Amino acid sequence: MRARERTYVDIRLSHLLRDCSVGAIVRHGKALMVVQDTRDWDGPNTSPYDREIRYVDLVRRALELGDRKLCRPPVKEEKGSLVQGWVKARRFPEWARCSRCGLLHNRPWREADVGDSAGDAGEETRRQSAGPGRQYCVGPRRRAAGPPSDGVAEGEGGCGGTLEQAPWVLVHEAGYLADVPWHAIAHDRAANPAQSECAPDWTQPYLKVENEEGRWSVRCDRCGSERRLSDRFPFGAATRQQPWLSEPPAEAPEEPGWLVGVNDVRVHFAETRTALVIPPESRIRRGSVVDRLYNTPADRDAVLRAVNENLRRYEIRRLAGKYRCRPEDIEAELREIDDGYPLYGQQLPRGDLAELEYGALTRPIPELQPDESFVTEHHSDAWRRLADALKGELAAVAVSVDRLVAVHRLKEIMVFDGFRRGWGSGDERRPVTPPDIVGESDWVPALELWGEGMFFAFDEEVVRRWEAQESVWSRAEEFVRRAEEAPLPKAIQETLSPRFLLCHTLAHLIVRRLETQAGYPAASLKERIYCSAGHDGKPMAGVLIYVAVADEHGSLGGLMEQAQPESFLRLLAGAVQDAAWCSLDPVCAEQEGHGPDLLNRAACHACALVPEPSCVCGNRLLDRAFVNGDRKELRSLWDLAAG
Repeated sequence: MRARERTYVDIRLSHLLRDCSVGAIVRHGKALMVVQDTRDWDGPNTSPYDREIRYVDLVRRALELGDRKLCRPPVKEEKGSLVQGWVKARRFPEWARCSRCGLLHNRPWREADVGDSAGDAGEETRRQSAGPGRQYCVGPRRRAAGPPSDGVAEGEGGCGGTLEQAPWVLVHEAGYLADVPWHAIAHDRAANPAQSECAPDWTQPYLKVENEEGRWSVRCDRCGSERRLSDRFPFGAATRQQPWLSEPPAEAPEEPGWLVGVNDVRVHFAETRTALVIPPESRIRRGSVVDRLYNTPADRDAVLRAVNENLRRYEIRRLAGKYRCRPEDIEAELREIDDGYPLYGQQLPRGDLAELEYGALTRPIPELQPDESFVTEHHSDAWRRLADALKGELAAVAVSVDRLVAVHRLKEIMVFDGFRRGWGSGDERRPVTPPDIVGESDWVPALELWGEGMFFAFDEEVVRRWEAQESVWSRAEEFVRRAEEAPLPKAIQETLSPRFLLCHTLAHLIVRRLETQAGYPAASLKERIYCSAGHDGKPMAGVLIYVAVADEHGSLGGLMEQAQPESFLRLLAGAVQDAAWCSLDPVCAEQEGHGPDLLNRAACHACALVPEPSCVCGNRLLDRAFVNGDRKELRSLWDLAAG
C-alpha cells in the first residue's frame, strides 16, 4: 500500500484560532479541507502542557476558563526561526461534482489522498509539498486519475469533465457538520415508497446535480427519481458528528440541519476571546529566581517536604547552587510565592478585566522597565498644555479629552473557546462546540499577540453633561431595544449606552483616518472600548486602538507615534470632521436602522464601517449622530465643551 501523501497548507498563526480553527473549512488551491479537533493536535511524544502560557491567571479568570490551561498551538522553533508546525485536517466534502455533466462521485481521490494536515509556522510556514493530481469524470468502466482517452463515448467512460468538490454541506445548530446525503435527498421515500428499492451504491456514480432556471436539483440516473434541493434536511441516524470522527453520535439531532454552501457564514463561527496582560503579571522578570521557582513546582515541593530543619537547609543550599544565587535569596523568593506571587490576592472586579485594563492605561506605572509586557508613556500633561493654547473648534475637541497615552508595548492573549454552526452562529445563546468536541480537555488553544497602541479617554464631566440631553437617550433607546434580540457579546449588551455609541463610532472613524494619516491598513487595527457610567464601579469612557500580531517583534512604533499630542490632535479633529458628512448623505444620515440586526443608523461603508476583524461587535452599534449631533436637538460633545 502506498504511503499517504501530505500537503502543508500555509496559514497565518492567528488564523488557526479564528477563520482556520477547529471545525472550519479551509481552502487550499482547489481543494477544501476541514480542521480536526485538538485531540489530534499532538503526537505520541508531545504534550500541550509543554506549550503552556504562564502568568495569565487574570486572563483566565476574566474569560471564565476555570482551571483550564492556555496552551499554544503545536509550533516548534527550528534553527532560530519559527518554521515547523502543523495540525491535522482532512479533505472535505468527500463528494465531488463534474463541472461539465453534474455527475456526483463519492471520494474519487481515495487512492491518492492529499494527506491530513493544515500547516502553520509562526506567521508563515515554509514546508509544503505538491497537491494531488487533477481528477476527471469517469463512468463505471474507467476509474483512473487522468484525462480520458479520445473516442470514449459518454455513458461508457464519463464525459471527461474536471471533478470539483461539491460546494454544499449539511450543518446543525448543535455543531454537527456532514456531507450532504445525496442519495436520501434524491429518493423521497415518504412520497414514493417504490423508490426505497433503489439502494445506495458508492462503487460507481449514478447521481447528478443540475441547475434548471436557477434552482438546483439532484437526480438518480438509475431509477429516474428527482428532487429539488431545499434549505433544510434531517440528519440521518448514521450521520457522523464531524467529518473526521468515524463513530456516529449517541443520538441524531431531532431538528433538521441546514443545507448550505461551504462559504456560508453558518458553516463555522469561531468563538475567540481576548484580554490584555496587565500589571502585576505583565511585570514578571523572566529568568529571575522567583520566576524560576514559581515555574518549577518540584523544587518548591522539595523544600516543603523536608522532614526536619537540617534537610530543609540542605534543599535550600541545593537550590541556591542550581539557581546560582544565595540561600537567603531562595528563602526570600519562597516567602514571596507564599505571599501570593504574582497576583498577591488581587481580585477581579465585575467578572472581567475592563476596569483593571482601564486603570492600567490611565495610571502611570512606577519604575517601568522597557522589557515588560505592558509599557505605557503618558502624554496627558502635554495634551492639556496644547489644549490651553488652542482656540475655536480645535480647543473644544481638545478639552473633551482628558487622557492621552502611548502604549509602547502590549501583550494580548487570544483564546479559542470553540465554534458555533447554523443560524445565529454568532449568538451567545447558541451552544458552543468545544475545541476537543467532547468537552473533556483541561486546556484550550491560545496565542500571545504582541503589539503597540494608542489610548485616549474623555473628560468625565463633559461626558456627563452630554449624556444629560434627553435627545441622546431617546436616540439610544432604539439601539438598546434592538440589541436585546441581537447576537451580541454579553459584556457589550451590559455596557450599551450613549457613551458606548459615542466611543465606538469615534473609534471607527479614527481607524479609517489612520489608513491615510499613518498608512495602517484598517484590517490590521483593533479596538477596545471602555465604557461605564460608574453605577457599580469606576466611570469609564475610553478607547484603545492597537495592533497585535503573533510575533514578539510586532511593535514597529508607527501607531504609538500617533499618540503624540500634535499628531493625535490632527487625527481626532479629522475624525470629528469626517462624522459631519458622508458621500451617501442625506440617505446615510436619515437611516432609521440598517446593517446587521438593524443596529446601525448614520453609518455605512462610505463613512464609518471597518473590516469586521477590527470591530468588537461585528460592525454594529454605529451612529455618526452621537459624534457630531443630528442637526436638530442632539448637540455634540464638542459643542457642549465649547460653551
